[in-house]
Amino acid sequence: MYSAAPNHEIEEALEHTVSPVRLFTLIGGLTGCAAGFAMTIWMSLDWPVLVGGKPIASIPPYVVFGFELMILMGALSTVLGVILMSAFGARGKRRLYDPRFSDDHVGVFVPCRPEQAAGVEAVLRRAGSVEVKHAA
Repeated sequence: MYSAAPNHEIEEALEHTVSPVRLFTLIGGLTGCAAGFAMTIWMSLDWPVLVGGKPIASIPPYVVFGFELMILMGALSTVLGVILMSAFGARGKRRLYDPRFSDDHVGVFVPCRPEQAAGVEAVLRRAGSVEVKHAA
């Protein structure tokens, strides 16, 4: 469904699937966090600096690096996920869109087989639709 204003009741009724892009974000964020901690601990152990008997590889100072790399890798993997899912995930799923849907009209996309198109059109016309288009 296309609408200029969100309508949560209709969104729930449509039962959209969840986008797989969020898995890219999760994997990228976890990888970045692990890389941030691993990099800083490895550098501390490779070039140890003993200061007042404190441990060489102490975790609290490295939280900042882990957090920053988590955000960086999560954002970059999200962009990569959006590009990959847009390029390869939506092949063959051509959906009609009209710019009027962003202004003052509501559009409903109904995927169906060609032999069902006449029945779907009849239902939409009986419900009071202004215009019915068919995908070519």
